[in-house]
Amino acid sequence: MLNTKTMRFPIDVIFECIHWYAAYPLSYRHLEEMMEECGVSVKHSTLSRWAIRFLPVFEKALRLHKRPIGASWRMDETYIKVKGVWKYLYRAVDKEGKTVYFLLTAKRHKAAAMRFCDKAVQANNVPEKVVMDKPAIDALNADREVPIVVRQIKALNNSVEQDHRVVKRVIRPMLGFRSFQAAENVSAGIELMRMIRKEQSTMAGADAMSFANQFYALAGPSRAV
Repeated sequence: MLNTKTMRFPIDVIFECIHWYAAYPLSYRHLEEMMEECGVSVKHSTLSRWAIRFLPVFEKALRLHKRPIGASWRMDETYIKVKGVWKYLYRAVDKEGKTVYFLLTAKRHKAAAMRFCDKAVQANNVPEKVVMDKPAIDALNADREVPIVVRQIKALNNSVEQDHRVVKRVIRPMLGFRSFQAAENVSAGIELMRMIRKEQSTMAGADAMSFANQFYALAGPSRAV
């Protein structure tokens, strides 16, 4: 459950704002104008603090209800600008396009890819096959009795590259991030909305809920659906 007792605004307003921000291509100033039209005066800096504080909490809550993913993964990285510098968002989807895992890193090198692989495996089942750069998987297979099959066929990575485009479409109006934490936390919220839209939640009653209500339900009893 989220602790919002110290917040000046009603939780419905806070959750509505961060849901819109993670789900649609908006800047904080766009959202500030939208809320003004709804009769709510809230500064873009406040909206930023809400997103950074609460979005990763919602994403972690979904992990408790995430459907198992397939055994054939497609891994790749894309780019996010932080303080004018490109950072690297490693992402993986399964054969059906379901989100496996994601990780924002400061550098793009073997160690970062290896860390991403390790975390993806820890958070999910061990894949049978992976389409990605070979060095990281070679390192991952070093102590494994049954090695993961590595394939380097570009056409097979189309699904994850298409998924990158959807994520980047939401990120683009944000015009970059001022800190690594902001980029990490907001990207977690965007990935959360992607997983909800891909119907990866096993929450009770999720099939009968809208995408928005699935998001709000992650807050627990503090938010009525």
